[in-house]
Amino acid sequence: MADMLQVTVCYASAGFEFLHPMQVRSGTTIGEAIELSGVLQAHPDINLSTQPVGIYAKKKTLDTVLRERDRIEIYRPLVADPKESRRKRAAKREGAA
Repeated sequence: MADMLQVTVCYASAGFEFLHPMQVRSGTTIGEAIELSGVLQAHPDINLSTQPVGIYAKKKTLDTVLRERDRIEIYRPLVADPKESRRKRAAKREGAA
């Protein structure tokens, strides 16, 4: 089946990991693959209009056409601001010195 692609849809949250390898037709988009994977039914809190998606840690749009062996990732909001976390660690180190 030359017109089928092997891809994987990934999503992780606290205590849950969704890793779904699947075959899709050539020309399938990220959004279509996410719908087909069942992750939205398993996690109704996922909101594709606000949560970014990507392929191998590079942000993409939902209409991006997939290629063989793409790993589709649904990103969730950060729990803490990385810059603020660094500031707090630096202040703690300075206070200890």
